[in-house]
Amino acid sequence: MLDTGGPGMQVEAGPLDELRETGRLLTKVGDHPVVVFWHEGRAYAVEDRCPHMGFPLHRGTIEAGLLTCHWHHARFDLASGCALDLFADDASGYDVSIDDGRIVVSTRPQADPVAALEGRLRDGLEEGIELVIAKSVLGLMEAGVAPERIVGFGLEFGAANRQRGWSAGMTVLVAMANLVPHLRADDVPLALIHGLSFVSRDVRGQPPRFPLSPLTGARVDPARLAAWYRRFVETRSTDAAERVLVSALAQGELGDAEAFLFAAATDHVFIDEGHTLDFTNKAVEAVGLIGQDAATWLLPTIVDQMSRASRAEETSPWRHPDDLVGLLDGAVAALPDMLAEGIEHEGKFDDAEGLAWAMLADDPVAIVDTLEDAVRAGATGELLGRAVAYAAALRITRFHTQNDFADWNTVHHAFTTANALHQSLRRRATPELLRGVFHNALRVYLDRFLNLPAARLPTAVDGDLGDLQDCWSVQGAVDRAGAIVAGRLRSGGSQSDVIAALGQALLQEDAGFHWYQVVEAGVRQARSWPEDGEPPVLILAGVARFLAAHTPTRRQLPTVVTLARRLRRGEHLYEELATPGA
Repeated sequence: MLDTGGPGMQVEAGPLDELRETGRLLTKVGDHPVVVFWHEGRAYAVEDRCPHMGFPLHRGTIEAGLLTCHWHHARFDLASGCALDLFADDASGYDVSIDDGRIVVSTRPQADPVAALEGRLRDGLEEGIELVIAKSVLGLMEAGVAPERIVGFGLEFGAANRQRGWSAGMTVLVAMANLVPHLRADDVPLALIHGLSFVSRDVRGQPPRFPLSPLTGARVDPARLAAWYRRFVETRSTDAAERVLVSALAQGELGDAEAFLFAAATDHVFIDEGHTLDFTNKAVEAVGLIGQDAATWLLPTIVDQMSRASRAEETSPWRHPDDLVGLLDGAVAALPDMLAEGIEHEGKFDDAEGLAWAMLADDPVAIVDTLEDAVRAGATGELLGRAVAYAAALRITRFHTQNDFADWNTVHHAFTTANALHQSLRRRATPELLRGVFHNALRVYLDRFLNLPAARLPTAVDGDLGDLQDCWSVQGAVDRAGAIVAGRLRSGGSQSDVIAALGQALLQEDAGFHWYQVVEAGVRQARSWPEDGEPPVLILAGVARFLAAHTPTRRQLPTVVTLARRLRRGEHLYEELATPGA
């Protein structure tokens, strides 16, 4: 970042006579170029770089106290440097004095830079200007602001500015926050910019959200609140359900609220293609990430989506030719007995990998029986969730490219929902949430035809991550990408390096919603297994296959971020762009 000079720094810009004659003088304060203008009988000084794209402002024009940059026609107040057009940032203004016929330029006291950058970030989010979002995030991180604070800022903006509440963009933002510890340092700001830009797109043109107040006057029994919430979601009474949730949170019952949220999300089968469970999990994870105080304004944003969600038992595939809903009803009715028996053997069942492969069977009754046996044998909720997530991941790793391209979304939904289920079970394996294991297992069963024929599992025993770039740059390198990742891991390559490479591949594209979900879920699932085993190899190979199937894109957002980085370094972009062939 350019050195703009410390508070009270002074430099001599040149003689007053020359300024009056030429209308402008050029100087520097620290590393910062400054132009002094003579206008309407007095001197004004502003930085000599348009804060939008770096064009030299001394080549602009002045009229009626306005300085206009002619590259994109941004206009600035000459006295303060503030922009009148929100696509441009404010320029730095300087004080000017005259000492014995010489022009002296002095720095002004600086406002709180973090507050200013957060203000600009809000402008970028409101106006949908990715360059402003990018420059703000880069500036905040240079100022030492933690990623969690930036994520919290974006979530609060999204929660306040979308009447329907929780959005895909907020899901992406939390997913990117979850990936931050696994990314290369240079990719961390880009991950946040991806998420924030998605939030901005989601709220654009939407009416704001007006939160409901809690019940007052008397404390309500938590069990009654839980029953009310599930009843109101069942009858799609959105406002009533939200007020119940708000009341539970106001009473300080965050754990109970989380439990009944997931109970409602699994009262029906695979609602909204699994998005409801994923969104609920992401909202709870966000509270853990940015602080429990956020629960009161963040968790209620998911109620609208939950109460409106479609229910899989209302669709034909779950009813015919096999009555999967009836099969599930029987399993759920027997679940209390299974759990009671399982307590006697708790933790003794440990074959998660074998259980996952068994869930790829062609017989739904056999799948349910296998799960019931595992529960009775003492399988923990975490193990059950991890096994069903692995089974869903294998559908992606074995997805044949002869399938309809849109069916990548089909196998993706089962996997990302299973990841959300697993993360939820790790926190609290309630009986209601365990129903989701059976739901998800039969969704994996429904996707079996997308593995007929099944793509061959990658057998490579070595691989060079440098070769992955070619896979993202041409269409159709699906199996090659999977083989490179599998080979690298099997040859002793670092799982962290593979994950960082996949994260970078995601962030260099104009990614779609499902991409973020798949990569984040793949990373978290791979890291839930022993690193020297086969499951993380096949999970990450599946992620690589998914990315290769969807790339390349135009890569506009990464280009914007590159421009933002260069502008913050003070590079002269306009010189390159003005040069033919550059």
